[in-house]
Amino acid sequence: MRILVINPNSTAGMTAAIEIAAKAVAGPDTEIVAQTSAEGPVSIEGYFDEALSLKGLLRTIHQADDIDAIVIAGFDDTGLDAARCLTDKPVIGIGEAAYRYAAMIANKFSVVTTLARSVPALEHNLKRYGLYGHCVKVRSSEVAVLELESNNPAACAKIDGEIAKAILEDRAEAIVLGCAGMANLANSLSHRHGLPVLDGLACAIALAESMVKLGLKTSRLGGYAPPPAAKLANAFRTTEPQTLTPLRVV
Repeated sequence: MRILVINPNSTAGMTAAIEIAAKAVAGPDTEIVAQTSAEGPVSIEGYFDEALSLKGLLRTIHQADDIDAIVIAGFDDTGLDAARCLTDKPVIGIGEAAYRYAAMIANKFSVVTTLARSVPALEHNLKRYGLYGHCVKVRSSEVAVLELESNNPAACAKIDGEIAKAILEDRAEAIVLGCAGMANLANSLSHRHGLPVLDGLACAIALAESMVKLGLKTSRLGGYAPPPAAKLANAFRTTEPQTLTPLRVV
């Protein structure tokens, strides 16, 4: 099977790291096709970045060919519902995958993510997935996404410290790492702290493989029905940029 793994930001170095992590957990018969979003911000940290990334992400999915499943490697599950409208293939967000696995192996878990501005979006998703009651707390490590590219020791120490606090203060029984860039830290952190530490990318790959093997597809009825052909034809048309008058800030 072929799984398309999309990095919804425009940082190619992060896509390369995501590809390595995805291939490390994929089965021998699974081909990982990693792709950087067609356009978007260099990192996604909060609502504004998410909005900027949507068009490039959806364009990448619309243009995908000969794919059995799609994984969106942005922990806020960037554009997940809209993406499911574009294809009948399973589309999995790494955030949802991690939360659902965590809820099956622990009574309660905490999430350790990047910046504080990312926390509300993750809390909203947990509520939407019906898993907010399983999550004790979403913690910000105040580590920017791009700091994770170089395995910055100071950044890793901050994440490690938040996990220690989650165990002591939240009584968390499992930890979900709230960023695709943390994928390579899960095993070492699990051994260090003595509890399950879940990487959403690994969870999403495993879930995608199982859904393909079960022959499951995204429903084409109701909310995930395909967009009307006329709207789809115009959605990704290139237009000339407009000159806008700057807003006056008062």
